[in-house]
Amino acid sequence: MLGEYRITGRGAAEIAASVEQAVGAGQLQPGQLLPPMRQLADRLGVNPNTVAAAYRTLRERGVIETAGRRGSRVRPRPATTGREQLRVEVPPGGRDLSTGNPDPALLPRLAPALAAAAERSDGRPVLYGDDPVDAGLARVARAELDADGVPAGPLTVTSGSLDAIERLLAAHLRPGDTVAVEDPGWGSLLDLVPALGLHTAPVGVDDDGPRADDLRRALESGARAVIVTDRAQNPTGASVTATRARALRAVLRDHPETLLIEDDHGHGIVDLPLHPLAGTTRHWAFARSAAKAYGPDLRLAVLTGDPVTVDRVRGRQRLGPGWVSLLLQRTVAHLWTRGAVDRAAVAESYRTRREGLVDALAERGVVAHGRSGMNVWVPVPDETAAVARLVQAGWAVAPGARFRLASPQGVRVTVSPLTEADIAPLADAVAAAVRPSPARAYG
Repeated sequence: MLGEYRITGRGAAEIAASVEQAVGAGQLQPGQLLPPMRQLADRLGVNPNTVAAAYRTLRERGVIETAGRRGSRVRPRPATTGREQLRVEVPPGGRDLSTGNPDPALLPRLAPALAAAAERSDGRPVLYGDDPVDAGLARVARAELDADGVPAGPLTVTSGSLDAIERLLAAHLRPGDTVAVEDPGWGSLLDLVPALGLHTAPVGVDDDGPRADDLRRALESGARAVIVTDRAQNPTGASVTATRARALRAVLRDHPETLLIEDDHGHGIVDLPLHPLAGTTRHWAFARSAAKAYGPDLRLAVLTGDPVTVDRVRGRQRLGPGWVSLLLQRTVAHLWTRGAVDRAAVAESYRTRREGLVDALAERGVVAHGRSGMNVWVPVPDETAAVARLVQAGWAVAPGARFRLASPQGVRVTVSPLTEADIAPLADAVAAAVRPSPARAYG
């Protein structure tokens, strides 16, 4: 059952650590069946309750899953081996279109903004007990949230979107609860949810965002929270339209106790309007990060929401890191207020590359998706074969397994590194790799 690996330990913590270490080292593979609790207890000479406690800890950490009489097994994507490990080796001289990174040429220079923020801090150093949110950042963020129709609410700052989502889920949910997530969706999020001991309920996605009927089914089945990407959805490029937003709000109004989390990481790189859902439910939160427009190393997101939710996030943050560096907050505020990023030009640049590839693929009979952002999603009949063929042709793309739960197969192409001259040869290579052409539905 376990090959050469033997689980060890006398206490629940030791047994759990033995399994977790083996999974992280690759000695226990995803999907591998673990011994029945009584059998393992007999072998280790411990009480079955000790093994049960170890298995419960592993479930809560997202390492294993239990399916009743079918036993416990290592999760297909255990938290200790994240989806980002599903990497593709870039061939010598090849092009890497798998990372999801922004184009460095479109990112602003940070030195002037950092220098301005540092000079301000030199004049009055930030000390314990100071306000954890920079007033200048709060003003510019709130003004833009108001302009986009995001309801008024208290504001705080987290270390990026994923940090915000983790804190929000922990503030309202308990292990065993279910979260409705986009499928295909952000791989890091799909790893995070089970790592918190939560279950995922997949919600299909099309070009207009999450499908309302799928969301309704997930909520009626008991999901207590839903996470929606408003624009530049990863990996499909979906963007929530006004019509889809109305349909999603109608579903949420029937489930007012649902925790609604919106992720607007595409702010600053898209030219499509925002249609927020915020305020439809009793507890809601809206996160807007700086990573895509200003640089991934600026680990910062502005978070607003209902007073109870934001207060819980602030309280737990206060007991951990305390606050996000005001030096970084003031740097982002400087970039934001000084117009360091020409948003229209950035959005146009990504749109030109994205639509260029989608149109070129359509001319070759291949359906692809990408309404916004920096990624294009291509449905394929066999993503393993498609990725391998593209690598042989000199192009590394991301396998859809990074982003899928129950949705059909696909590959994600990041357009950030592309030039106009790349479009035609890349489209030729993709068309050759995905024959026969897949159907239009992809979620």
